[in-house]
Amino acid sequence: MSHIDIKHLKTLVALRDCGSVIDAAQHLHLTQSALSHQIKDLEDKLGCSLFIRKTKPVRFTSAGLRLLTLADDTLPMVAAATRDIARLADGKAGRLHLAIECHSCFQWLMPTLDIFRDNWPEVELDILSGFSFAPLPALARGDLDLVVTSDPLSTRGIVYSPLFRYQVMLAVNNQHPLIANDYIKPADLTQEILITYPVERSRLDVFSQFLDLDDSEPQQVRTTELTVMMLQLVASGKGVCALPNWALAEYIAKDYITAKPLGPNGVWSTLYAGVREEQIDQGYLKDFIDTAIATSFKHLADIEAV
Repeated sequence: MSHIDIKHLKTLVALRDCGSVIDAAQHLHLTQSALSHQIKDLEDKLGCSLFIRKTKPVRFTSAGLRLLTLADDTLPMVAAATRDIARLADGKAGRLHLAIECHSCFQWLMPTLDIFRDNWPEVELDILSGFSFAPLPALARGDLDLVVTSDPLSTRGIVYSPLFRYQVMLAVNNQHPLIANDYIKPADLTQEILITYPVERSRLDVFSQFLDLDDSEPQQVRTTELTVMMLQLVASGKGVCALPNWALAEYIAKDYITAKPLGPNGVWSTLYAGVREEQIDQGYLKDFIDTAIATSFKHLADIEAV
């Protein structure tokens, strides 16, 4: 039987999760050529193809699906063993006080925290969320240990690990005239009530990456702290809002709202985990970030690897 390495299993999982060789190579920090060579080498050893070329998303053969089953069974055990060794090496106890600036993050954050608590029961865990404090300065001071943000300000001593990329979409009422458009233009929002979170407009992608580039302004801005309230207002025809595609997926599936891309090429953003530089190699912090990435790709639709 030909030898199958852990790296082969990780490659196939990345290919499945990312949907293409190009995106999988970026996710694994490899060149496309190196990744293709690795897959071809494995196929030659096994004597069969693992996926069908020139399909997007990637379609796997029966052999490829069998190896993916093996990967799904094996890689979590490898990760658990690595984690246990890290706990032995670094010490089991610690503190993870985290804050989130992404206020619609709970779809992936809650299952991530559940897994983390099971894996690191001795680590003191606390979560802060809100609009009335600045988490990045608190992280720099040492009051926090990790901040989830889509606005990675350059701060001395803070390093950022990308979690995933996502597209910002405009949510509108199902009877709204804009549903006839292929995409939204900045001028389309000049007669709209734009519902946002109560944060500085410079931190909102719909302004910084869309409206401000065209010097356009919505007719009115209305704020709310709750994502569910934001979407209830949209569904009731009280305004429109711009949110990550994965945050809207549940409401689109239930036919509550319609979502349209911002501009012909869309507006894309990246979510990061920020930690202090001296803690970047802390075992449980690294494991939290790895768990967050894996959980996000399991639970969220239409995100991309960075």
